[in-house]
Formats: sequence, C-alpha cells, structure tokens
Amino acid sequence: MKRVLLLVALLIATGCYSFAGGGLPAHVRTVAVLPFDNESGSPELPRELQDALRDGMQSRLGLRDASEERASAIVRGRITRYEFDIPVAFSADPTQATSARRRLRVQVNIEIVDQVTGRVLWSRSGMTAEGEYAERNEVAGRRQAIDRIVNDVIEGAQSQW
Repeated sequence: MKRVLLLVALLIATGCYSFAGGGLPAHVRTVAVLPFDNESGSPELPRELQDALRDGMQSRLGLRDASEERASAIVRGRITRYEFDIPVAFSADPTQATSARRRLRVQVNIEIVDQVTGRVLWSRSGMTAEGEYAERNEVAGRRQAIDRIVNDVIEGAQSQW
C-alpha cells in the first residue's frame, strides 16, 4: 500500500499525471464556452446554457474561463429543439382540464474542441434532457434540463482518458 501511494505521489510530483481538467489533455487549462446557435425559439435558453456550462467547467473540471482566441479548448453547440408545456400529471378533479405538472425537453448538439491540436475531444449529437415543473413555472423545468446537459457534458469530458 505504501508503494502505491509513493508511486502516485511521484507521478503527480513529476507532472506525469494530473487531476486537473478531468480526462482532458494536460495542456487544456482554459476554456471558452461559445454562444449556442439557437433553433429553439426560446431567447433565454442559449444564455442560460452557456452560463451553466461555463460555471460547471470551472467548478467541476478546474478550467479557467478565457476568450475564444486564448482558450486551449472551446465548447460550442446548437440548440435544436425546445419543447415545453407537455402535461405530466393531471388534476384529480374531472371538471378541471388543467395539468398540475408539466415537462419540457431540450435537445442539443455539442462538442468540445482542443484548439491546440484541432481535435474534437468529445461530441454528442441529439443529446436530450428533460425537466419537470409545476404549472406556470417553466423556468424551474428549464433549469433542471440545463443541469442535466451540463452534467452529461462534464461526465463526457471526464471520461476521455
């Protein structure tokens, strides 16, 4: 056990292995999250997604925010679908036709590109995330779906060993 710990400490000290940036190459230390192309009809969704991805990349992958010109990696994508107001649970009162719970669905194409090598580090086309919300609280459902997208992107980046 002591030998394993010593070996890990030696590798980290000599720079042969790094935990920063998850499974991303060691030279990727900065990231630019570009505004997403928006085919959804929801004007606030691209900005909310961009901000959430930027925060997630910084807090969970340890990457610093940078401009596109200075970043060692970029995240870019396209929001291809935004469906909302999908009924999930209905009122128990048969005289009312209103739904108590709603669902929304966000679909994106997204990629992380290494600007140093020009190589696509991770990409996903048709990534879909859902969120549920109380009637007239679409913002809460959108936040859930965005959080799921961010989580999937970060997990994908971390899996690139």
